[in-house]
Amino acid sequence: MFNRFREDMRAVFDRDPAARSTWEVLTCYPGLHAVWGHRISHSLWTHGLKWLARFNSHIARWLTGIEIHPAAVIGRRLFIDHGMGVVIGETAEIGDDCTLYHGVTLGGVSWNKGKRHPTLGNNVVVGAGAKVLGPFRVGDGARIGSNSVVVKEVPAGATVVGIPAHVVHEVAAPSDKVVAIAKSMGFDAYGLSRDMPDPVANAIGAMLEHVHVLDERLVQVCKLLHQMDSRMPELQLSKLELPDFCEGSGVASADTHVADPLQAAASVRKAG
Repeated sequence: MFNRFREDMRAVFDRDPAARSTWEVLTCYPGLHAVWGHRISHSLWTHGLKWLARFNSHIARWLTGIEIHPAAVIGRRLFIDHGMGVVIGETAEIGDDCTLYHGVTLGGVSWNKGKRHPTLGNNVVVGAGAKVLGPFRVGDGARIGSNSVVVKEVPAGATVVGIPAHVVHEVAAPSDKVVAIAKSMGFDAYGLSRDMPDPVANAIGAMLEHVHVLDERLVQVCKLLHQMDSRMPELQLSKLELPDFCEGSGVASADTHVADPLQAAASVRKAG
């Protein structure tokens, strides 16, 4: 249990730049208090002490302005920022490392018993005022824009906005080479940080992918030319040259030089 408490506090420091000290987080973060209160209420609920669980959650709601049903299942490192007006229903499920902002509702659209609230995967971010209504799944890494109303399943990695919410951005998984280059240069591939996407990082990620595709196509062209005429040398590309500020990152530059296909073709014509 104490490990969970430390994880919850670490999540606050990781996701809120306004957090300055442990004492401040312990005493002034209602989202953290609501999560801790729910852990107690959920334990009481699962042990059959349902009235006591509801009463404890009622006290937590009165103190924090955040209402979480004791039966709701919450994963590790949930961070509720600001938190006032957050409502999490009885059959809601929340994965690990999720972030909810104030005014979020994880609600139902049916009075029937059984599963009627949403399930959030891991690393989901739900913006302020958003309503997620119904017994469907929001995929891992999805982002829900502020004041959106989500009434159907959200794909993993997608960003949805609007009323009703629709997908405006769906993440394509970058190749292993692009991820390795991005890490060596010190930024997140495709700008997929815990915050909102960074347009500069998005642009750099797109350029890296484009350069990677061009390199592969150029090598393929030179191989085909070599098959047609053995005097045409095959192209061997060096590794991506990194700027000076990336020196010491552990990525060594290649010793081979990039062969100029135009010069190579000219030499073949002269030899012929």
